[in-house]
Amino acid sequence: MTTPARVITVNGRSYRWPARPLVVVCVDGCAPDYISRAVAAGAVPYLARVLATGTSRLADCVVPSFTNPNNLSIVTGAPPSVHGICGNYFYDPEAAAEVLMNDPKYLRTGTILAAFSRAGATVAAVTAKDKLRGLLAAGLAGICFSAERAHETTQAEHGLADARQFVGRPVPSVYSAELSEFVLAAGVRLMESQRPDILYLSTTDYVQHKHAPGTAEANLFYAMLDGYLARLDGLGATVALTADHGMNAKTDATGAPNVIYLQDLLDRWLGAGRARVILPITDPYVVHHGALGSFATVYLPPGADAGGVMARMMALPGMECVLDRPEACRRFELPEDRMGDVVAISRGDTVIGTSQGRHDLSGLDAPLRSHGGLSEQTVPLLLNRPTPGLAPDAPLRNFDIFDVALNRA
Repeated sequence: MTTPARVITVNGRSYRWPARPLVVVCVDGCAPDYISRAVAAGAVPYLARVLATGTSRLADCVVPSFTNPNNLSIVTGAPPSVHGICGNYFYDPEAAAEVLMNDPKYLRTGTILAAFSRAGATVAAVTAKDKLRGLLAAGLAGICFSAERAHETTQAEHGLADARQFVGRPVPSVYSAELSEFVLAAGVRLMESQRPDILYLSTTDYVQHKHAPGTAEANLFYAMLDGYLARLDGLGATVALTADHGMNAKTDATGAPNVIYLQDLLDRWLGAGRARVILPITDPYVVHHGALGSFATVYLPPGADAGGVMARMMALPGMECVLDRPEACRRFELPEDRMGDVVAISRGDTVIGTSQGRHDLSGLDAPLRSHGGLSEQTVPLLLNRPTPGLAPDAPLRNFDIFDVALNRA
């Protein structure tokens, strides 16, 4: 039996071999207030202990603050300019079509999960929604499945036959807190039965889209999370937690959504259909946010006065930032060939849409809460162990979490 390498290098960063099982949990939509308010309410005794005796820091997530770009940054240890995933959805110039960015062919580099598995580590990943599974599974020799389709898993494709039976829970609705609980229950079951060296768990933000920090519903969700994290800790794992993005209310004083319908405005300014607005938040699961987020990219027609259009966009109520492609890609470390001519980011209380008629908000049964902008960039970074190797004032990104857990603890 060969001895595994003790250091693995991925995307220019080196990671020590885990001394004990490592569980990295990406809690979708987890603004830091969700944890602090749950601690204050006494709902999360395990997390309260982690805050007191382990590592508790704040970090910045990737902008756009959406699910796929940030999960891929976390598992590659790199920004979207390196891994290429800059949204859930984008305009593919080669196909001349707007498409979901969930195919592994769009991933431009390898992941930490794949690198450790190639070096002989036992690696597993479980995600809530299947939109992320293919990207997480790229190059991974191990277990990778989604809670959404746990009943469809096969040994050949997912590394595990019938994950539903393995976990011992029914597959829940994609629009439920139970989908996240399935992920966490699967993590505990994997740690109990197979004890992987590295386990990556990624939940869904269904609860955070509906309920603000400190509400009874939010605290109940975090109490559930707390129980599973405590069980993983009890199984001897290093438990590291971060988030893909935060979450904010996007409403006016009456509770109505604050929306800039940018395609409608551009059609009025430049002529119908001449500009194209892309909303990278778009995915197959739009009931709880109506495909409305705080980040958009715009493709302008040839000959358009880009400076003039940008100035008009910046003057819109609720707009926070309007940048041309080179500046946006430099500032946010994005791949230039996958962004439009202009990037627009709205304020924390405002979202950006395309045309009003293209957004179905009939499924919203609570005031709109969403993400995507700078206002959702701050996320927690927690570890159930102290990190003497981490400078107290070191700026952190959520995609530093593998470095913190493997090299600094």
